[in-house]
Formats: sequence, C-alpha cells, structure tokens
Amino acid sequence: MIRAANLQASARIRHGFMTRQGGVSGDVFSSLNCGYGSGDAETNVRANREHAATALGLNAENLASLYQVHSADVVEVTDVWPIDQRPQADAMVTCKPGIGLGILTADCVPVLFADAEEKVIGAAHAGWKGALAGVVEATIAAMERLGAERRSIKAAVGPCIRQASYEVGPELRQAFTDQDPGHARYFGASERVGHFMFDLAGYVCDAVTASDAVVEDVGLDTYADEERFFSYRRATHRQESDYGRGISIISLEED
Repeated sequence: MIRAANLQASARIRHGFMTRQGGVSGDVFSSLNCGYGSGDAETNVRANREHAATALGLNAENLASLYQVHSADVVEVTDVWPIDQRPQADAMVTCKPGIGLGILTADCVPVLFADAEEKVIGAAHAGWKGALAGVVEATIAAMERLGAERRSIKAAVGPCIRQASYEVGPELRQAFTDQDPGHARYFGASERVGHFMFDLAGYVCDAVTASDAVVEDVGLDTYADEERFFSYRRATHRQESDYGRGISIISLEED
C-alpha cells in the first residue's frame, strides 16, 4: 500500500493507494484485482476488495465505488449502494464517517482529497477525458458544498502512467490546446514524428493547485512498475486479453 504524507498526517483520515500485490486472483489479474469490470471471477474481486478494505480497517460493505465512464460527474455518498446499482460517475464526496470511497485505475490518475478540519473527503478517477472535462475542479466544488474550505483541502495524486511512458497522438494534444494553448506545456517530444509524451499527472496536479487546494504527488509510474501496478497500456502493448484494476481508498474516521 502506498500512502501520501499530507493525508497520513491527519488522524481523522484513512487512505491508501493499493498495489496489485496480496490478493487471490491469478493470470493477468494477479493478484489484488478489484475491478468488477474485468473478466476476473466475481468471487476473486469480492475477496480482493475485502482485503483492501480490511487493510484500512474498513468493513468491505462500507466501500463505495462507481461505474466509471471518464466523465466529470461527481456524486455525494450518504450510504453505500449495491455493486450492481453503482452510479455512472468518476468522483465521489462524503462527510459521513466510516464510508470508504474507492477509485479504480490501471494507468489513469487516482486523486484522493480531504479537508480534515471540516470532515469532508473526496476521490476522483482522472483519465485524460475526465481531467480535461474538469473532474478535479468538480470534485473540489462538490466538497465545498458539503462545507469544505478550498484552502484547507489536501489532495494526493497516486500511481498512474507517467510522461516517460505515455506517448499520444496529435489529436489528444489538439483537444487540450483547443481548450487552452498553454496546455502545450504538458506535451513533450516523442521519438516518433507527430507524437508526444503527455504529462497527465502534471496536468492533474496543476488543476488541484489552480483550485486553491494543496497537492502531493507520490510520483509512481503504473506502466513502468509491473511488479506493483496494473497497466491498461502495458497490457494493450503486449496484446494481453485483459488487465486488472487497482483500487485507491479514502475514508473518515468514526467520531
């Protein structure tokens, strides 16, 4: 499990970016695959989610997750819904202690948020589409509506694909520069003509900072670190049939 120092500093906050290690799944899902959207056996995924929740001292029945669709949509969690009724969205917020907010990723950016003083937390899945659409900003705004203060929010960017591993085509760069020409700074040179190396994590971190919150980046690359992390892009490059999903969780301590 990976932790960020800025979130770990508060006794009111439990959090963790889980690695792929310590679960029950096999083959390409080895071993802590927490994604019901994968082709892994449902019993394995359930056991892995229970393991992840237990590692944070949570009951797995209190772990909320989403049907993630690469949007900027945010939902408030007041109670945990059944897995087959999870809403289509890419971020969650809550002020209710004891609920774990779980985000699934396999290269996209997991972002965990907390205002420990006002007892409001959030979690977001930021792929390039959701990041460009404003999922970070939407999550912070939703936390504000629950009483959080922007300048008191601490955010942590977890393991994700990093610029050295993330080559993209000109159409993706164009989507970002159409929104703001200054976004060109997130696209470095690639060895392939007409392609670019995209700093998605840097973009997400800057979105947090621009929203007046404070961010810490754990700086780990899911694509490059096969031992610890799942990677959609790595699986695609290898023409593997499927891939596992890692989970990142945050919760408020019970009073």
